[in-house]
Amino acid sequence: MIQKKFLAITLKLVVLASASCVLAQDSTPAKKDAAKITAPIDASQTSPDDFVDLLRKDVRSQKKQIIAENMELSDAEAQKFWPVYDQYAAELSKIYDVKIALLKDYVDNYNSMTGEQAENYIRKRAEVEQSIMQLRLNYMPRFRKVLSGRETALFYQIDWRLGLAIDVQLIQVPLINQ
Repeated sequence: MIQKKFLAITLKLVVLASASCVLAQDSTPAKKDAAKITAPIDASQTSPDDFVDLLRKDVRSQKKQIIAENMELSDAEAQKFWPVYDQYAAELSKIYDVKIALLKDYVDNYNSMTGEQAENYIRKRAEVEQSIMQLRLNYMPRFRKVLSGRETALFYQIDWRLGLAIDVQLIQVPLINQ
């Protein structure tokens, strides 16, 4: 039952992330029209960056919902867990903002990148991925203070899966030309 619930909510998250990536990649009229269908927002009043910001908030909300539904915390555990999670999510969000900015820059320039610029992109992308892993490792003792070892492991499994669901959408970013 939990696996089915997780899968259904993860698919919703992937749809939101997909819309976010599409909007981040290009602001052509066709993409804007697709965004109107994907998100119930008045596109004539909203820029692609505004769409991305709104969808990021939806993704964050969905992540929290998925975690809440799968962790099954008691009231006492939840009272201790959520403040730590909120700090973690805020720091993770800052890292993802860097990742999104990096991807936007890449998408804008991948056809004209020099070898040095391409190499710099890869280094920065690796730094972002390292930052995410380092954040997870830094927060492990904090989560362990408010959760059992098994609950901490479950949280990280859920968090990793959600991160992978979002990253799956990044394969839509075009490969660099040789």
